[in-house]
Amino acid sequence: MTPHSLAFYMGVITSGTVLGAKPTDTPDRVTSILGSDFAENAFDDQSMWRDYGMAEFFWCRESREHAWTGHHFTLQVHRLSMGGNTVNRVLRERYGRFDHRLRFDRLERLLTTCGVHLEGVPNPNAPAYTLHWQPASQVSVLVFRAAERGPRQRDSERIGDVHTVSSSMTAEQVAWYRSRYGDQNA
Repeated sequence: MTPHSLAFYMGVITSGTVLGAKPTDTPDRVTSILGSDFAENAFDDQSMWRDYGMAEFFWCRESREHAWTGHHFTLQVHRLSMGGNTVNRVLRERYGRFDHRLRFDRLERLLTTCGVHLEGVPNPNAPAYTLHWQPASQVSVLVFRAAERGPRQRDSERIGDVHTVSSSMTAEQVAWYRSRYGDQNA
């Protein structure tokens, strides 16, 4: 993994943005930052997301008459293991090559060196995944922790790989996870 792509992940985790695009930004604002190369998807008239490759941004609205309100973004880091053009042009031009996987231990070590700490959060996907949270930026990091049963697929996740990076996870959500799934360190 290039130091530049590590800088990208660290920037997202410390700022809670993707190149300055906030989870609450409008679709037009996000596109002005990440470019017009995206796939647009919808569940219905009240929810929509744009897939910019690895980065996905999500919006909701009360009805067609209302404006879209930003809800969250997710970096689908696990898609990197599939190869191909997973990282969009804007991110590649800024950060260069992205490796096929992001190792959590390395990312956490670099964040700690910079004074940024992640808290463990219990979650419904345990023990297959652990969830980590950066309170100041409200970013969460989901990490693969248990080997899959059955035959291993080529380029599938390895224990310790980051699965996703998402924002925003509020303190209220973390409290709910702790009350629902336990208060142990994840």
